[in-house]
Amino acid sequence: MELKLYSREWCSWCIDAKEYLTEKGYRFNIVDIGKDRQAYEEMKKLSDQTYVPTFVAGDRVLANFDTDQLEKFLSEHQINP
Repeated sequence: MELKLYSREWCSWCIDAKEYLTEKGYRFNIVDIGKDRQAYEEMKKLSDQTYVPTFVAGDRVLANFDTDQLEKFLSEHQINP
């Protein structure tokens, strides 16, 4: 399953999410919506919102979250490293 993290370089929540995923051993693609307008539009379509971080795992989307919410999302959907 492809994991994507839509983020912005300077976003503190995005930095926390990247660190959390990396520490837990997840492999994921970082999509910087600050540098890629098309990716921003893609994120908006997937999540129905404009905030980062936005995490996409297959057909599941978690938008505008903190690491506690990310941990719960990963556990509930049995998404493993």
